[in-house]
Amino acid sequence: MAKKGNRVQVILECTEHRASGKPGASRYITTKNKKNTPDRMELKKYNPVLKKVTVHKEIK
Repeated sequence: MAKKGNRVQVILECTEHRASGKPGASRYITTKNKKNTPDRMELKKYNPVLKKVTVHKEIK
């Protein structure tokens, strides 16, 4: 029988894009281990609309 893991899928959304008021949103899907990182993730990812690397935060 397959073992249930601690890994879950999370959605990362750009913080600068939301604040700029431009339509659309830059989002990435990734996985994280709930046991090792219980807090919300923050990663620097590329935003194609703003054409630069920005901070993306985990959304619920």
